[in-house]
Amino acid sequence: MNLLKALATISGLTLVSRILAFARDVLIARIFGAGMATDAFFVAFKLPNLLRRMFAEGAFSQAFVPIFGEYKNRRGQEETKLLVDHVTTMLALILFVITAIGIVAAPILVYISAPGFAKNPEQFDLTVQLLRVTSPYIFFISLVAVAAGILNTYNKFWVPAFAPILLNLCFIGGALWGAPYFDQPIMALAWAVFVAGFVQLAFQIPFLKKIGMLPTIRFSRTDEGMWRVIKQMGPAIFGVSIAQLSLIINTIFASLLVAGSVSWLYYADRLMEFPTGILGVAISTILLPSLSKSHATSDTAEYSKLLDWGLRLTIMLTLPAALALGMIAVPLLATFFQHGAFTANDVMMSRAALVGYSVGLIGLILVKILAPGFYARQDIKTPVKIGIVTLIATQAMNVLFVFGFNMAHAGLALSIGLGACLNSAILFYFLRKKGVYQAEAGWMKFFLKVMLAVVALGLTLWFGMGSEQHWLTTSGWARIIHLTWLVLAGVVVYFAVLFALGFRLRDFSKRGTS
Repeated sequence: MNLLKALATISGLTLVSRILAFARDVLIARIFGAGMATDAFFVAFKLPNLLRRMFAEGAFSQAFVPIFGEYKNRRGQEETKLLVDHVTTMLALILFVITAIGIVAAPILVYISAPGFAKNPEQFDLTVQLLRVTSPYIFFISLVAVAAGILNTYNKFWVPAFAPILLNLCFIGGALWGAPYFDQPIMALAWAVFVAGFVQLAFQIPFLKKIGMLPTIRFSRTDEGMWRVIKQMGPAIFGVSIAQLSLIINTIFASLLVAGSVSWLYYADRLMEFPTGILGVAISTILLPSLSKSHATSDTAEYSKLLDWGLRLTIMLTLPAALALGMIAVPLLATFFQHGAFTANDVMMSRAALVGYSVGLIGLILVKILAPGFYARQDIKTPVKIGIVTLIATQAMNVLFVFGFNMAHAGLALSIGLGACLNSAILFYFLRKKGVYQAEAGWMKFFLKVMLAVVALGLTLWFGMGSEQHWLTTSGWARIIHLTWLVLAGVVVYFAVLFALGFRLRDFSKRGTS
């Protein structure tokens, strides 16, 4: 299997998903704006999303995929299928309980996650209603993540990569056609989340059946593999909880600031998720199964080469993305979101958050590349310890930036970015210290060439962007045309410089598991 080709497939589908996500957010911004109702929905959606990341995409994937890969590579189909059945049944029971708790304890959860809403009973009650509708999403989407782990291990990368497209289509449908049917129009988005979870799960079922890995309800208290997964999930949940706890604390801080702060952070984060999804998540997705196989076969040299390949791609693609997000934050936000109820002030407030996030983009993506270097070796404790240090540092920066430097919501974004940089730096240090990763030759020359191309990109964007005020006052189509040629010019200049410096696509070709 060609990892670069797999990366292109995942990134391409993720690009489609992100474009639809932008369309959905443009609609939400136009129809609902940035205010009480949207703040309520974003909090209600963030909670099940948080649990999804903790129990499924986070802790479960970290614990399950390496062990599942070991079974696939060392044991037969029958034992591997038993592992899938037993683990999925156990997880489904846990998820059912968590979903029920989310529905029943919604008022408590809202009070904990957004205490500032308690000052406005109408907003608090609306958030509770929204959370009760979105809570079942955790059940469906966590099982989607289970299916994704299985399909990715079998190199069926495109199927899980396509699933988020369905979520965005449901959002768009809810915003366009569902809102008029509710007394509180924002409720249409909550029901769109509910439907999307079910649709995404149903989509993956035929593909699981085709590879003979469609789970059936089968429980065993003595399955050795299942207990290994559960044992690994303990520290994995704790580790993922640390990262998600940081996001919860940020929401708490934001809820105490002026109205709209939660939404401004959300819209900035949506733009940040564009490169983190296309680059970070995509590279991490294809690396973990290959790293797991290299570990299972004790091929330490290949293990290190896979990490080196991932790091080089990350540096080459993330540095220009970070620079671009920071430099053209206003053009991006104005073009995508400044419509209807989303004002020029909302653009500038979101810009402050996006610039803060962009500072740490390289760290946010490197964490997704470096952490699998530990997970594939079934070492979850080391990233957990590093995560604790990162959490403490991030919250110290929150207090300093928000209250010491009066940076408001922008300080929250900056602390997340800098915390991710610290996290990735410590992860890298320990991978080197443990001898897991040995850098290939030519890194200094590689880095200098990339930096020259980044400088050329920066100059292109600087001279091509014009004034920020122009973007706030010009018409929608004029923004779209200007942004399109600005981005295309930046891409052409960046890769033309790399090409002139000797970079070729074949240099990044890499074989992985088959």
